[in-house]
Amino acid sequence: QVQLVESGGGLVQAGGSLRLSCAASGRTFSKNAIGWFRQTPGKEREFVAAIGWSRGSIYYADSVKGRFTISRDNAENTVYLQMNSLKPEDTAVYYCAANLGIGVGVRGYEYHYWGQGTQVTVSS
Repeated sequence: QVQLVESGGGLVQAGGSLRLSCAASGRTFSKNAIGWFRQTPGKEREFVAAIGWSRGSIYYADSVKGRFTISRDNAENTVYLQMNSLKPEDTAVYYCAANLGIGVGVRGYEYHYWGQGTQVTVSS
């Protein structure tokens, strides 16, 4: 059974940092793109960042560019999202997802496996 499990969320003050992890089990995703998305109640799911298997293909939403860094450890089948200079508007449930297709997508429908999400709350 394929599973993606996020961890590392929590409560942090504005300006602080968190590191999210997305651990995959059931199959290897070393050749697949992994993306991070976030969602707040009443809003649509929003793309945050994505990384291709080659690490050379990395994309960020404009809202997080320069503050968030996505990386992957294929040996550990894990993808990370380092979040620095956090703002209250970064508060959301963060989800990681695996894209079994070709390329690195920025749209949710391009992803086939999803984790259960981890809550990130940034206080002002």
